[in-house]
Amino acid sequence: MSSDPSPALLEPPPPVELTRRFWRLTALNVLTNLTVPLASLVDTALLGHLPDIRFLAGVSLASVLFEYVYWTFGFLRMGTTGTTAQAFGARQREEVYRVLYRSVLLAFGLGCLILMFRSPLRDLGFSLLSGSEATETAGRQYFDARILGAPAVLVNFGFLGWYLGREESRHALLMTVAAHATNVVLDYIFIVRLGLAARGAGLATAISQYVMLATGVVIFLRSRRRREGALSDRLIPAFDWREISAPSALARLFRLNLDILIRTVLLVSAFAVFLNFSALLGTIILAANTLLYRVQMLAAYFVDGAAFATESLAGIFQGAGDKRALLRLRRSALRIGLLLTLPFVVLVALVPAQTYGVLTSHSATLETAIAHTAWLVPALLLGSIAFIYDGYFLGLTRGRLLRNCMLVSSILVFLPLALFALRSQSNHLLWLAMTVFMAARAATLWWSDRRLSSTTGLLDP
Repeated sequence: MSSDPSPALLEPPPPVELTRRFWRLTALNVLTNLTVPLASLVDTALLGHLPDIRFLAGVSLASVLFEYVYWTFGFLRMGTTGTTAQAFGARQREEVYRVLYRSVLLAFGLGCLILMFRSPLRDLGFSLLSGSEATETAGRQYFDARILGAPAVLVNFGFLGWYLGREESRHALLMTVAAHATNVVLDYIFIVRLGLAARGAGLATAISQYVMLATGVVIFLRSRRRREGALSDRLIPAFDWREISAPSALARLFRLNLDILIRTVLLVSAFAVFLNFSALLGTIILAANTLLYRVQMLAAYFVDGAAFATESLAGIFQGAGDKRALLRLRRSALRIGLLLTLPFVVLVALVPAQTYGVLTSHSATLETAIAHTAWLVPALLLGSIAFIYDGYFLGLTRGRLLRNCMLVSSILVFLPLALFALRSQSNHLLWLAMTVFMAARAATLWWSDRRLSSTTGLLDP
């Protein structure tokens, strides 16, 4: 299980070898990512088939808060992957481990703060969101249960980012499989058998995160013990606070994380505005858009498999100073991202009723979802380009570039269109805003890539 960089691994790869390496990482990452939306789909399906639709709507509303709370701290995963990969590519073995130590300490501290302030976070969140009284009650029940897993969630971000940065996607896969298998089993027990509805879904998710953390720690301890049997202790540094808290390393960490934080808050805010405006258009609209949104996120998890592979390899090639491999990586990643999106485009275009029927039996919700399903096609294709570029620039640790592109796409493009859609009381216009948002993300990232490439010699010949 040793994955310390060897000369063969870090040699400039030929095109065929790079493609094989990319597909191997992508396949593992897709399998890892699939466990996340599948667990969410189980939540949606179990709650969507309860007699009262308010439980599904309430969990959807509360999930907006968790996307803010957890996705906001996604820099713990994204920043860790890029910095780990670059240290890995530069063969700085001791720094690779210090990156993990810094990330885990920061994650645990932030997770404890979230627990301490969970009540104000909940009250503030639901004061900003809109839904019926019954929907909000169900959402609060879900929030109160799920928030208990906050420390585990954030520490898991650190472990996942570290494993991805070392090209150890199989370890990330084991962690997520353990978590979401637990979540599915507990969903059935708490929702179906015990009748806990929204609260049960939240408890299942919280417990599964601690199972995931335990799995990650066990993997780390076992793999470290095996490495120590073959390598000197010098290559695997002990926990040394002076090294971990080195001012230059912390300054770089906080600069990168701040830019990624702003970028992620803006991205999550766009999705939150979309779902909140859906709620203002009515409970049926909210439920229908939740189904479409789930499919969109499922496709994104597939594309993210390629984006995560891009992130890992871009960081490693950047650390090794291999510009030719970076150029080949960028080309392949964009093609493969679009390829992974095509099955979802075909699915929603040809059999929308069967697709959404898996998630709900409410006819009004199903009919509304089908009426708006055409918007998914451009949103999916444009989104795949944006997600691949996200991974590429995260691997290069270009946080400021990602931040600036998201500022333009979310505030200058998406928000005015979404406000116009709400004022017009049109769900079609709301989906137009989402589609144009994805187009703006793809366009600004492509333009930034051309500018960066012109100065680094990475333009296509």
